[in-house]
Amino acid sequence: MTFDRRTLITLPVAAGLAPAAFARGGAQTAPSSSRGSELPIWPPAERFALWPGIPQGAPNPLPVPHPSMPRYPDGYRDFQMRGVVRPEVGVFRPVRTDGRAVLIVPGGGYSITSLRNEGIDVARALNAFGITAFVLSYRLPGEGWADRADVPLSDAQRAMRLIRANARAYGIRAEKLGVLGFSAGGHLAGSLTVLSDFSAYRPVDTADRHSARPAWAGLMYAVSNMDPGRSHGGSRTNLLGPDPSPAVQARYAIDRQLRPGAPPLFLVHAEDDNTVPVANSVDTLAAARRAGIPAEAHFLQHGGHGFGTRLSPRSPGSLWPQLFDRWMGELVSG
Repeated sequence: MTFDRRTLITLPVAAGLAPAAFARGGAQTAPSSSRGSELPIWPPAERFALWPGIPQGAPNPLPVPHPSMPRYPDGYRDFQMRGVVRPEVGVFRPVRTDGRAVLIVPGGGYSITSLRNEGIDVARALNAFGITAFVLSYRLPGEGWADRADVPLSDAQRAMRLIRANARAYGIRAEKLGVLGFSAGGHLAGSLTVLSDFSAYRPVDTADRHSARPAWAGLMYAVSNMDPGRSHGGSRTNLLGPDPSPAVQARYAIDRQLRPGAPPLFLVHAEDDNTVPVANSVDTLAAARRAGIPAEAHFLQHGGHGFGTRLSPRSPGSLWPQLFDRWMGELVSG
């Protein structure tokens, strides 16, 4: 039997995965505990492609899709992806929608995407509040695409426009669509926030007439800038390349691109984060205050990096989904 690239993306990749799960062919599998007794499958049953065919600026040869399921020290199994050729969005619907929706942008240093820890699990948590969640599987900038720094932003902008173009089918309100990003995905969510009008790609259809601007932005332990020594080094190198132009570097300095009128911000960061320094979120909060942008920030004493929704229930930081839900509720009601 031979497999094409699309087949490889769809396969569950955990060794020994039950045949019944394989037979579902991409059905959603809800994680039942932080230790991952049930393994997720990507893509979920409901999803949509971002582009009609291979996106613009494709390398030759194309990247080879490479899914993996690394095991964390506590036994949790993530689902990570690299080599995305056909970016797509997984759709996760609540039992009863209240009209709000969020595009979730997983992190991974722009070298992988953490589709379970910072995608599927987050979507499930938000579904409990009536929020429709869309998880973005985006192209990685260091895999040969032209205009590498703009490739992730192209996918994020296109995702927002397609969701808005089909808002009625999803039972959501187009004006209640925000973004929530983690780590490097938080940088991409921030880029979408400050560069929603930037022409990152050539329009391809009528969906591109819709706005890519999020109604609000949640930035979780997010990279905020591209300065050597201040940014997360891996994210910076993977996004910009080894010798970026000053103009491109400045474009993706989120804290310096915030202007009056930008969407409201929700920030969460742990002070003991040894991967993306908490100064990234402190700088973002300061920039938001200077620009008069509404912002709510939660700085945790403990939590480290990459916790997603997996902090201990005893940790105050484990309540961030509830805080995010209530914060969004205030924006909508106000």
